[in-house]
Amino acid sequence: MLGTLVNTAAIIAGSIIGLVFKNLIPDKYNDTIMKSMSLAVILIGLQMALGTENILLVICSMVGGALIGERMDIEKKLDDMGARLQAMFSKTDSNIGQGFVTASLMYCIGSMAIIGAIEGGLLGKHDVLLAKSLIDGIVSVALTATMGIGVIFASIPVFLYQGSIVLISSFAKDILTYAIIIEMSAIGGLLIMGIGLNILLRDRIKVGNMLPALFIPLLFLGIMNIIG
Repeated sequence: MLGTLVNTAAIIAGSIIGLVFKNLIPDKYNDTIMKSMSLAVILIGLQMALGTENILLVICSMVGGALIGERMDIEKKLDDMGARLQAMFSKTDSNIGQGFVTASLMYCIGSMAIIGAIEGGLLGKHDVLLAKSLIDGIVSVALTATMGIGVIFASIPVFLYQGSIVLISSFAKDILTYAIIIEMSAIGGLLIMGIGLNILLRDRIKVGNMLPALFIPLLFLGIMNIIG
């Protein structure tokens, strides 16, 4: 859990720094900064997605995951959580909900979150999550400066999400394989591209409702490995 704890602390620290320097960044730069970040996020997602070795599984996972996510209405639950935080802090930040949701999805979906947490659970190594911590800390500064204090609360789902993967992977050493990790990362890449497009185009792809797609390769390939 060391990597996850460091990652959580890095997001909190970066958010505090971004909050302190928020007023030093002129508003006219905010839009350009966010669009620049969105392009980088899309590139990262594309690189991850192109790593797939089973495109049919990715397609089926995306469709199945979207159906499950729509049924669970995950996006609305994330929005509601952000709205509750917005109500609590409405006097200090009017954009807290968007900051929380955007940052939560951005930090949780990436391949580094999945692979790093799995590596921590399986091997007790934290190199990947420590590298992710540095990246997330820097991103938190920029996100908080442009989107407000909501970003700091993304540290909570990051801790719960990555911590859960660490614990699960420590008990699932015989199921998790290279093929599963590759396909989970590829799907994560597509979802990251969705986040980047949301920021760039100010549109609304319900990325949150697609989150279950991440775990379908784990279920499918895990069952196939057991049967095989």
